[in-house]
Amino acid sequence: MGPWAGVVAITRGGLIPAAIIARELECRLIETVSVVTYHDEEQGQPQVIKPPAAAGDGAGWLIVDDLVDTGTTARIVRALLPKAHFATVYAKAAGKPLVDTFITEVSQDTWILFPWDTEPQFVAPLARQS
Repeated sequence: MGPWAGVVAITRGGLIPAAIIARELECRLIETVSVVTYHDEEQGQPQVIKPPAAAGDGAGWLIVDDLVDTGTTARIVRALLPKAHFATVYAKAAGKPLVDTFITEVSQDTWILFPWDTEPQFVAPLARQS
């Protein structure tokens, strides 16, 4: 597939996979979209705090995220970039229909510990420590 006009990383989980993919595809134009759905460990109302302005309607762009879980974030990003190709590393059953490409399907109750996660459960960020 491709070539791509650019890569859109869904922050924060998609930042590392997007950087790797952009390097491998020799794509230098990287945009981000920031959707907040969790506050600590509580799921809240989704909110777009940074739209992917450079990507237009997504035509020719590749969206990258680490995981599609319930599909909450994916639905919002799909609405923002309806013509983009959406790829994730992992896909759970509830979110799988929302992505075009994924590497590995996992069960809905699987917890994935990524190499860039600091702990296997929620840990407050360093910025919150006094």
